[in-house]
Amino acid sequence: MHCPFCRHGDSRVIDSRTSDDGTSIRRRRQCPECARRFTTIETASLSVLKRSGATEPFSRHKVLVGVRKACQGRPVTEDHLALLAQRVEESVRASGSAEVDAHEVGLAVLEPLRELDEVAYLRFASVYRAFDNLEDFEAAITLLRAEREATGLEPELASAPDRLHS
Repeated sequence: MHCPFCRHGDSRVIDSRTSDDGTSIRRRRQCPECARRFTTIETASLSVLKRSGATEPFSRHKVLVGVRKACQGRPVTEDHLALLAQRVEESVRASGSAEVDAHEVGLAVLEPLRELDEVAYLRFASVYRAFDNLEDFEAAITLLRAEREATGLEPELASAPDRLHS
């Protein structure tokens, strides 16, 4: 690691700590040349392979943007969205691969979004799965109803409206 002050090509790690969520390590370093201290943050790289063939770093922000559009006008808080994006990132990282297909990221969004808000799920799925007609929506709704009846569970927000305002 180059010193950001004198550009010396080496540094010594003085202290290392993991972040609260365990996804990064904060290292306090000291330059042996100028003796100045600086901090680095290390994260495991995760790349997303786009349909075009290009790769880009995984972005929790991009997940949030896409899900926020699907949740527009729904009783979903920013905290709910942040937790959903965190779940998606954890799911994608759990694959153990340094590079994941963009399709896999979309799949990782669907289940937590369905649990959060079924209408937002249908909106997201309609774009993600490229619904072409009314029958595609009907099939998705039929599947949601069948899953709800099989489990006897309501979506998270519908069954716990008081958590929306906490």
